[in-house]
Amino acid sequence: RVEAFRDAASAMEQEKEILLEMIHNIQNSQDMRHISEGEREELNLTANRLMGRTLTVEVSVETIRNAQQIVNKLLDDLEDAKIRLMSLYGACTSDVPAGPIDQKFQSVVIGCAIEDQKKIKRRLETLLRNLENSEKSITLLEHQKSSVRQSCNSKQD
Repeated sequence: RVEAFRDAASAMEQEKEILLEMIHNIQNSQDMRHISEGEREELNLTANRLMGRTLTVEVSVETIRNAQQIVNKLLDDLEDAKIRLMSLYGACTSDVPAGPIDQKFQSVVIGCAIEDQKKIKRRLETLLRNLENSEKSITLLEHQKSSVRQSCNSKQD
């Protein structure tokens, strides 16, 4: 029953995300431009009301993890973020990037003024540096904790 409960809660989390995406898509659809101003306003009010009500629902399924699992998860998340940032950065550079590039982001950036393109590229560079520094800090802290544990265990022997 516990697993069924967790599965149902996870399904509710996903359903909430789907509902929010559907409401957002309706608000930003091309069809909204083809209706009268009054209908558009009424639809937007309804969509905003539904969005607000949907956002009041909090569903969360947590997985209990030990400290090492948390660190590993954090490092995995940082690595995923780094890959994503690299694909965005690759979209902003004229050099051939080492990995994949985000084509949609590239088309948006190309439409920006040169000065804005430079700002976006600098911001992505800063985020990448911050991410790398975070990874180094976490790894260093874990190494220090491990060293302290080993020295404490040695003293107990």
